[in-house]
Amino acid sequence: MVWSTRRRRAWREHHSIRPASDGHAHATPPERRAAGVSTLLEICVDTPEGAALAAAAGADRVELCAELALGGVTPSTGAVAVARASVELPLMVLVRPRAGHFCYGPVEVATMAADIEVLKASGVEGVVLGALTEQGDVDVEVMTRLIDVARPLSVTFHRAFDQTRDPHEALAALAALGVERVLTSGQAPSALEGLTLLKQLVAAAGDGLSVMPGGGVRADSAATIVSATGCRELHAGPSVLTNGPLPARDGHVGGAALPADHQRRMTDLAGVQALRSVLDT
Repeated sequence: MVWSTRRRRAWREHHSIRPASDGHAHATPPERRAAGVSTLLEICVDTPEGAALAAAAGADRVELCAELALGGVTPSTGAVAVARASVELPLMVLVRPRAGHFCYGPVEVATMAADIEVLKASGVEGVVLGALTEQGDVDVEVMTRLIDVARPLSVTFHRAFDQTRDPHEALAALAALGVERVLTSGQAPSALEGLTLLKQLVAAAGDGLSVMPGGGVRADSAATIVSATGCRELHAGPSVLTNGPLPARDGHVGGAALPADHQRRMTDLAGVQALRSVLDT
């Protein structure tokens, strides 16, 4: 079942859910394209609230995951349903069964395939995948299986790409598989630091799959990245650390790398707005 715009609106009304609004009008993606704006802005979020904030702030597309502090994993079916009902932008969903390396065993691959089947029925536009061999190459066998399950959804290969042995070989393999886009920092800590490779990859891809820079992208670096690489799409996930209603206490339920128990990270509305402004200039 594919969720139409009418169905999403009816679901929102029934569940008293409204898209977030910052009080400002934002041009829709088709209107921006008609105006000659060519750089698409994808915002990565890990909550339905984040998806609504990204839409209100001017994102063209949203990637939904869970636990961005862990690099992102597959979100719950409930989170996908609420995000889908909350925004009318194209919605991509991360399919990653766990944190850690990108070499997957049979049970993990079966889990990913099952998750994709569920997502196909949820009305999302695409999935975000990635699998590597122990040699650091694209796992063509696993990716072929997952892509076959995913079709006709759009497929993005995520930043597992930045762990590949040879990025040029990896790009060619993904193009042959029919992947629509590749998310990469240019195998550097951030996209700004990976400009040299990113420019090469964008040129190599040509009018085929989209090489989408991501990794530490902010308003103060977006224009440089777009200008230097010639990319058609840009990926970012601006966030802010906020305090919750509970006081800070000794001890920490989560891991050391996670926010403290009285805090959480949330999508930064102002950060997305700033990116939109830069890309529309």
